[in-house]
Amino acid sequence: MDEEDKRRRLKREYGTLFDVLTEILFRHDPIGIGFEENRDEYDLEAETILPRLWQCQSVEDVTEIVHQEFQDWFTPEVAGAKEKYIEIAEDIWRVWSLRGDSSKRI
Repeated sequence: MDEEDKRRRLKREYGTLFDVLTEILFRHDPIGIGFEENRDEYDLEAETILPRLWQCQSVEDVTEIVHQEFQDWFTPEVAGAKEKYIEIAEDIWRVWSLRGDSSKRI
């Protein structure tokens, strides 16, 4: 399965959550690679973070996963300290927590 197929599958499985997650990562831009035109810059990271969110029970769990993925995709040195990912994790957790409640907009 190539990357485009994987992305389509994730979008089918998770709906708008994939797009929202990539937007959160792009907005926070923890690595400093997001420029105005390349809004898909963090798609690959979103592809590996999103399926792992099922195991999360808290913002701390999300922080751990996001930090691990950025260390894996880049290097521990480039990814930086885990604390750098707390606000990202808070935004992801808020959206993830609302996913089953149709009365709230993601």
